[in-house]
Amino acid sequence: MAGDGTIEKVSIIISKGSLEGVYPGLIMANGARAEGIEANLFFTFFGLDAIHERRWERVRLATVGNPGLHLPTWVGALPGVSALMTRYMARRMDRLDIPPVPEFVEMIADTGAGLYACQASVDLFGYRREDFIGQVKDIITVGEFYDLAAGGQIIFT
Repeated sequence: MAGDGTIEKVSIIISKGSLEGVYPGLIMANGARAEGIEANLFFTFFGLDAIHERRWERVRLATVGNPGLHLPTWVGALPGVSALMTRYMARRMDRLDIPPVPEFVEMIADTGAGLYACQASVDLFGYRREDFIGQVKDIITVGEFYDLAAGGQIIFT
């Protein structure tokens, strides 16, 4: 933070691979960049889906056990419910000009935000650098993330 209390840098951790897990971090990063705040996104565990070349277009809404949907767990588990709710949310977000995950990630990267994959999670899932979209700056360790985040705010979504 600057001496006047303004935030100059944020580092956002995205650990979930569902719509409701990915969008808060993307929205926070986009808002930071719009305000001229340096932003870095650290994708770990299932959050890697948002930057994975074959998965980022298929991020879905989690319907099983999602209390925000106000659906019984068994309804969320029915075949097709996740796809239906994902399409419903996509239409609502489109009306608000909230882009789909791939477009939003590209847009944020184009503003100069840093996109980083977690080395431990990449190793855990057996991924390689080639598995990720081109906008990913690097695959880094947690220690490197802390170095990158030094002097700023860390947000865990």
